[in-house]
Amino acid sequence: MTDNMTDNETTGTDETRTLPVTDLSLVVLIGATGSGKSTFARAHFKPTEVISSDFCRGLVADDENDQSASGDAFDVLHYIAGKRLAAGRRTVVDATNVQPESRRQLVRLAREHDVLPIAIVLDLPEAVCAERNAVRPDRAGMPRHVIKRHQRELRRSLRGLEREGFRKVHILRGVEEVERAEVVTERRYNDLTHLTGPFDIIGDIHGCRSELDTLLSRLGYADGDGAHPEGRTAVFVGDLVDRGPDSPGVLRRVMRMVGAGNALCVPGNHENKLGRWLKGRKVQLTHGLAETVEQLGKEDDAFREEVRAFIDGLVSHYVLDGGKLVVCHAGLPEKYHGRTSGRVRSHALYGDTTGETDEFGLPVRYPWAEDYRGRAAVVYGHTPVPNTSWINNTICLDTGAVFGGRMTALRWPERELVDVPAERVWYEPAKPLHTAAPGSREGRPLDLADVHGRRVVETRHMGRLAVREENAAAALEVMSRFAVDPRLLAYLPPTMAPTATSREDGFLEHPAEAFAQYRDDGVARVVCEEKHMGSRAVALVCRDAAVARERFGIGGTDAGAVAVTGTGTGTGTDGRGGAPTGALHTRTGRPFFDDPAVTEEILGRLRTAIGAAGLWDELETDWLLLDAELMPWSLKATGLLRTQYAAVGAAAGAAFPAVTSALEAAVGRGVDVGALLTGQRERAADATAFTEAYRRYCWETDGLEGVRLAPFQILAVRGRSLASVPHDRQLAWLDRLTEHDPTGLLQVTRRLVVDTADEASVRSGVDWWLEMTGRGGEGMVVKPLQALARDAKGRLVQPGIKVRGREYLRIIYGPEYTRPENLERLRGRFLGHKRSLALREYALGLEALDRLAGDEPLWRVHEAVFAVLALESEPVDPRL
Repeated sequence: MTDNMTDNETTGTDETRTLPVTDLSLVVLIGATGSGKSTFARAHFKPTEVISSDFCRGLVADDENDQSASGDAFDVLHYIAGKRLAAGRRTVVDATNVQPESRRQLVRLAREHDVLPIAIVLDLPEAVCAERNAVRPDRAGMPRHVIKRHQRELRRSLRGLEREGFRKVHILRGVEEVERAEVVTERRYNDLTHLTGPFDIIGDIHGCRSELDTLLSRLGYADGDGAHPEGRTAVFVGDLVDRGPDSPGVLRRVMRMVGAGNALCVPGNHENKLGRWLKGRKVQLTHGLAETVEQLGKEDDAFREEVRAFIDGLVSHYVLDGGKLVVCHAGLPEKYHGRTSGRVRSHALYGDTTGETDEFGLPVRYPWAEDYRGRAAVVYGHTPVPNTSWINNTICLDTGAVFGGRMTALRWPERELVDVPAERVWYEPAKPLHTAAPGSREGRPLDLADVHGRRVVETRHMGRLAVREENAAAALEVMSRFAVDPRLLAYLPPTMAPTATSREDGFLEHPAEAFAQYRDDGVARVVCEEKHMGSRAVALVCRDAAVARERFGIGGTDAGAVAVTGTGTGTGTDGRGGAPTGALHTRTGRPFFDDPAVTEEILGRLRTAIGAAGLWDELETDWLLLDAELMPWSLKATGLLRTQYAAVGAAAGAAFPAVTSALEAAVGRGVDVGALLTGQRERAADATAFTEAYRRYCWETDGLEGVRLAPFQILAVRGRSLASVPHDRQLAWLDRLTEHDPTGLLQVTRRLVVDTADEASVRSGVDWWLEMTGRGGEGMVVKPLQALARDAKGRLVQPGIKVRGREYLRIIYGPEYTRPENLERLRGRFLGHKRSLALREYALGLEALDRLAGDEPLWRVHEAVFAVLALESEPVDPRL
């Protein structure tokens, strides 16, 4: 759009000349030397927006008029301009720019950063330019022919500026017109950040008018102009037309809603093609366009013209809700958000492809959502998927309504999905919907690239969390060689931070510090749970083998051959020839039992108890993920007991009797070794206490006789993460589960609720811990009763703080840790890294559960699970 006004010196008009300039653009000032470009820039733009070629010459040559430095100066100018445009800041180039080549570089720079190039031309008489140069000391000697040459080059350029690529051209002729000019900043068409919703974003429609009406009705939109009683706005992601039975009906309703201000719409590739046909362009009537053309043939010319104008006015994408939401048809990487170029529009309409075609002859889509790390949520359609889910803060809403699937909407900011089933298959798809497209649960296979090298995992509760390359390598070793089938590895428990070091006499850990920490974090009520001395266990229990096969892809003749590249092991049967019904694994993902039949026996007992307790129906699920403790400790830690703890006890048992006997004999002979004897007797008593401490957690088992499982949290069920369910409700479920176990496998977790602001309640919590540990108990875990708690600043607080008993800590810190000199030294232990690690692993665990419950692809769940294991290899004091 060339804004080419006549010279006001000729017309004599005194009206203000308005120059609309887009808020994010590259503004190129064009004019001969002395035309007043720098003065104009100072008057109409912020100083930080303007980059002057003269200034850049001064930077590189200490002389703004040194023309020999122009090459380097423009290199600097282009570099600075590029950095500003990349950061999303409007940039004004103050240079003569009268030569096509200099302008060509700037237009190329604008295109590289997907912003609009805008030209503002100052076309002033030669005499005025010469007069202005004459009064400038640094320009007084400039030859007149330089100005003449600039003027000739400028005049030759005026008619071709739009062809060069400038999207807007403003030409100011004469001094008065320049002085009356007013630059007005315009929003980009795609910038609707001031609209905050709430929105209902509706996926691909493809001519399915009846399903659209049903969905809009469920969402609460009125017939006709589509007003919503709560003031909500519908947003359509495009592909309104083609393939379905009533594309004109869909267009009529959407256009009416948009015209009434009750809806927004972005174009899909099908609208783009229809728009070209309506303009008389030659297009192939394929992919459902023939049906739309036939349907539009029954409409009058006025309606077809209305459709053409509507499609022609659609904007490639919208940035909404303060930049938190981006809506487009085929998805959009963060670097394109709010940008304006043909490249951006093409990606928004068609997405990106790898250049390959699949077995159905269709282009292979580049999985941009897998690499997305942007802060804005991107909602799109285009590629049909059977089940939609969030992937890296992006979601595809095309659930194949026209192919017999569903029509889906996303309520924003609630992030709730609403859908309706298709009335029938209106158009046969070119390929089945269970594809590797983002959002499909089947997804693509696991790949080494998912976990190799430094990784950054986006989490809902703690933002971006980094995994170092060396930690990923250590986790890969464990995961690829020892872990259960990754399809069954949905969660790994986080490490747990100990309470702050106590100053109580004789104690390294004490509950008072845990209660005080939660009180300071704003947590009013906590639950103290008995800490079982066993091994952490995660149990995935499916209602039957069919559920395991349907939801987790386990079972059948090829179940063991999970499609992975670089990680994972297979679990094809239960060891008795049957299909597995779940998994039981350690906190590092290893199977608890070498014999799958033993695992199935435990899962069978759990399944029976779940059914008898009525939890399948109450939780509306056919699978359940449990966090628990498996006992005895010796069941999994036999090697550790034999080589580390028993060896110490045996050595002490062999050495101290002889030592004390010899010292006693020496005392009998009158040798002054009484103090040494007392010290050795104390050391012997400490060693005995050490042996008794670890023996409490060891007992003989025969098969499952003597084995105990203490569940303390239901982590997730079909369609829901239960990690935020209050712990008292969780424990009530698990009490029922234990009550309905006739085999004695399940064990209740004792608990006590404490009010952190009530001294009497805190005292009762301390006494409960003292009584329990005095009887040989390991200690307790203190947790926020409401679960998933945050402090006053909105930060996650520790999900649990362990407070271990005085005698149990002998196992951790050694037999003689209670000696005053040792306690004082240990009180200097540093807990900061452990606490940070616990919170990061907790956030990743929550993310894994959310992705699992959201039915996201395996690689997405595995990404978060793997990150937990990787963080476990961070260097931290293992005694904590």
